[in-house]
Amino acid sequence: MPKRVVIVGGGLAGLAAAESLSARGFHVTLLESRPRLGGRASSFEDKTSGTLIDNCQHVSLGCCTNFRHFCERTGLASSFRVERELNFIGTDGIVNRLKSTSLPAPLHLAQAFNRLSYLDSRDRVALARGLSALAKTDPSKLNGETFDVWLARHHQTENTVNRFWHVVLVSALSESLDRIAVAQARKVFVDAFLAHRDGWTVQIPNAPLDELYGSPLVAHLERQGVVIRTGAGVRRLVADGDRVIAAELRNGESIEGDEFVLAVPHYLAASLLPGNVADSSAVQDLERLETAPISSVHLWFDRSITDLPHAVLIDRLSQWMFNRTMLQAAIGRKDPRHYYQIVISASRELDGTPTADTIAAVHEELCEIWPDARAATLLHSRLVTEHRAVFSVTPGSDRFRPRQQSPIANLQFAGDWTQTGWPATMEGAVRSGYLAAENVLTRDGRAEALVQPDLKRARLARWLLGLS
Repeated sequence: MPKRVVIVGGGLAGLAAAESLSARGFHVTLLESRPRLGGRASSFEDKTSGTLIDNCQHVSLGCCTNFRHFCERTGLASSFRVERELNFIGTDGIVNRLKSTSLPAPLHLAQAFNRLSYLDSRDRVALARGLSALAKTDPSKLNGETFDVWLARHHQTENTVNRFWHVVLVSALSESLDRIAVAQARKVFVDAFLAHRDGWTVQIPNAPLDELYGSPLVAHLERQGVVIRTGAGVRRLVADGDRVIAAELRNGESIEGDEFVLAVPHYLAASLLPGNVADSSAVQDLERLETAPISSVHLWFDRSITDLPHAVLIDRLSQWMFNRTMLQAAIGRKDPRHYYQIVISASRELDGTPTADTIAAVHEELCEIWPDARAATLLHSRLVTEHRAVFSVTPGSDRFRPRQQSPIANLQFAGDWTQTGWPATMEGAVRSGYLAAENVLTRDGRAEALVQPDLKRARLARWLLGLS
C-alpha cells in the first residue's frame, strides 16, 4: 500500500514536494488554507478594474534550474516569456539594452556593461574591478560584513553603487545594500551574470499567477493522484511520541499520514508544530529571520505609454516597469485599457507615506520617462504591499535557516527559508520542496537525487575568476 504523505502549504515548496512524491507512487494530500494555490506567488481580483492582478510581479532567471524543471514537469514552461534583452533607463532617458555578445562567460555582457550611458569611464573601470573581486571573494571568510561595507572597501564609486549594485540587488534580493550579506550578493552576480551565458536571461509569466498555478497545475497534480484541499487551514500537527500522526484542521477534522511536509511561511511554522519541536533551537531560530516588504503600483491608462515590455528604472522610486498589457497579449488577452505594474522592492521607505502620494510620485516618474504618459488619462490606480514578501539575507541569517529534516524523523520542513543555498526566491522554494521529498524517499529506502544541477560554469569563467 502506498505511503501517505500530508503536505501542509500550497506554495511552490509544497507544490514541488507534492509533484515529485506523487510521481513516485506516494499518496499525497496537499492542504492549503487559502482558496488558491501558489502561496506568495498569487493574484487577486481588483474590483474596480475587474482585472486579476498579481500581489507582486514574479520573474525567474536562467540560472534557476529547479524552478525551470518544475515548470517543465507541470506544463507551465510555455506560460513564461523568455527575455534575452533587458532595458535599463537612466535619468538621461536613454534606453540601454543589455544583451549578450557571442563571447563566452564572463565576457558575454562586458560590452553591454561598458556602454551603460549613466556610468562614466571611471565608474566602468571600478565596476569591472568590483565584479572580478566579488567573484574571487571566498564567502566563508567574510566575517559578517554587509555589502555596502564591502563595496566601500573595494573602491566602488557612488554611481556604481547607486546605479548598478543597488539596482541589481534590490530587485534580486529585495533588500538594501546595508542589510545584504556579501555571500548572497556574490551568489546573485556569479550565478546570474558571470558563470554562464544564459544565467541572466529573464523569464516573465504571461498570465496572472493565479492562472499559472491554477487549473492546469491542479489538473496535472490530480492526474498523478494528489488530493488537493484548498480552504483547509491546519490548526496543528499532532504527534504521538516521536512521530507526527495527523494534521488537525481548524474545523476539527484530522488528516492522518505516514510522512509529513510542513511548507508554510517561516513565521507560521512554530504555531503548527508539536511543543517539543516548536521549542527546539532549529525552530526558535526562525524568529530571528527578518523580513522585507515589496510594493507594487498598478496603473491603468486609456492608451499605451511605451512599447517596451519591461524596463529597469535607475535613480528613481520606481524600480522596474512591467507592461502587463503587452505581456498578456502574447496569450491572446485583449483589453482597451493599458495596464502597467511598477515594482518597488525593499519598500520600507514607503511606510507612513499616504498611498495617493506614492502613486502620484510613480505616475510623475513615468511621465518624465515617457512623455506619452502625460497625455494619457490615468483610469485607475492601486498600491499593493506584501509586508513580509521575503526573508532578509542579512549577515548571519543562514544560521537561522533549518535543514529540511526536522527534529521529528517523519516530518520535513520545506520553504525558501530552509537551507537551500539560495535566497528567498521561487528557485529556493522549489529546491526546498525537492530536498524535503528526497528525505521522504530516503526514509522509504529509495535514495534519489531530485535537485537539478546548476548551470555548468564556463571554462573561461573558471579560469579568469577562479570559479570552481
